[in-house]
Amino acid sequence: MGTVTIGVSIAVPEPHGSLLQQRRAGFGDAAAHGIPTHVTLLPPTEVDTAELAAVEAHLTEVAAAGRPFVMRLSGTDTFRPLSPVVYVRVVEGAEACTRLQERVREGSGPVARALQFPYHPHVTVAHGIDEAAMDRALHELAGYRAEWWCTGFALHEQGPDGVWRKLREFAFGGSTVVPPQAAPVDSGTLPAR
Repeated sequence: MGTVTIGVSIAVPEPHGSLLQQRRAGFGDAAAHGIPTHVTLLPPTEVDTAELAAVEAHLTEVAAAGRPFVMRLSGTDTFRPLSPVVYVRVVEGAEACTRLQERVREGSGPVARALQFPYHPHVTVAHGIDEAAMDRALHELAGYRAEWWCTGFALHEQGPDGVWRKLREFAFGGSTVVPPQAAPVDSGTLPAR
């Protein structure tokens, strides 16, 4: 049957997702249009095609135990010199993302794996481009802010063309279809900070 490369992520909703994707492309990152704007829960992972049903069942269980939480992005940072990445910081929701990715990768699950680097939730806005463009991304998005309710995550597959395509969404609380995430957060319903 062969293998596929999959990933699990939280989508950055509209209008934020498209805006950050356009900015990433504008900095010269050629991969920008093939990667939906996201926070990674499972990095690119090769699995047997026959295992996809088990992966989906596992992710359904992970999502069923999850609860919506506020995601807030603010400012930029970089993994340089360790890795050629500039990102927008996750300043609220990071703990929930960390717990989710641990459950996704747990040893008894079908996508158990170690990570190359310690997990650090973030939204990549530049990767593997020249240093001047990386610096530009770091400075031009330093004031960037976004906030929304995270209500689930999605499973993606990377095609032979390098483009990531959504296979399925998983909503917290057990539904298999994530409600639209584009609605702005009602600040009156946000938890007090």
